[in-house]
Amino acid sequence: MTAIWGILNVTPDSFSDGGRYLDVEHAVAHGLLLREQGATILDIGGESTRPGAERIGADVEQQRVIPVIERLAESGVPVSIDTLNAATAAAAVHAGARIVNDVSGGLADPEMRAVVAESGADFAIGHWRGPSADMYAHADYRRVAREVAGELQERIGEAAAAGIAPSRLIVDPGIGFAKAGAQNWDVLRGLDEIVALGPRVLIGTSRKRFLAETLQADAEASVSEARRDLATAVTSALALRAGVWAVRVHDVAATRDALAIAHAWEG
Repeated sequence: MTAIWGILNVTPDSFSDGGRYLDVEHAVAHGLLLREQGATILDIGGESTRPGAERIGADVEQQRVIPVIERLAESGVPVSIDTLNAATAAAAVHAGARIVNDVSGGLADPEMRAVVAESGADFAIGHWRGPSADMYAHADYRRVAREVAGELQERIGEAAAAGIAPSRLIVDPGIGFAKAGAQNWDVLRGLDEIVALGPRVLIGTSRKRFLAETLQADAEASVSEARRDLATAVTSALALRAGVWAVRVHDVAATRDALAIAHAWEG
């Protein structure tokens, strides 16, 4: 069964839900709602990685995420920490997180792999070519899916060298990270190359710009959140058929329904 990661951003500036869940009570309540709706794991982030985002200090990040992680973990909810910082990863695992989700795959903080190895947490490795502030400057590929797979293979090797067992690894091709427009569709069409790497595969297309660009008939019109969520649910169902282990989404209920139909189709 495909796992559903519910996104819970406790940030003021995330591209979709920034500012909605800065208050601990609101964040915890939303996390519990996502769990009721079918989220297998809650992925909690305190630093925006949207295009153009600037870095924040680990102390600020931890002030945002640790109280929320503690409350949700105490409620029995499986939690992932979405962070680039090794110190935050360590604090989050101590607070009850079971997975460290690093969109940089360990490149942003040289201490990350050692911290994860020591923690015993699972490690989600994202494909990344540089910080959000200038990531599109690195969106230069000849065969994007193959190059992404190759670079993820390097991150897998680095994790193994740090003492992280293959059974603890998850790989994420980083949809939207250093990938512009149609390059994201090229990665999704080439998911077999990512799945062939061996670890579990996580996909995050939720509400991302390339979906809106595909739906946008009028260049001057905006694409509503509801339409982005529908597009996300469709890509999640197609990812299931490609052999993906988990999808990371804002709208858990819509994705749950899409996956149920896809599972029924598969029999």
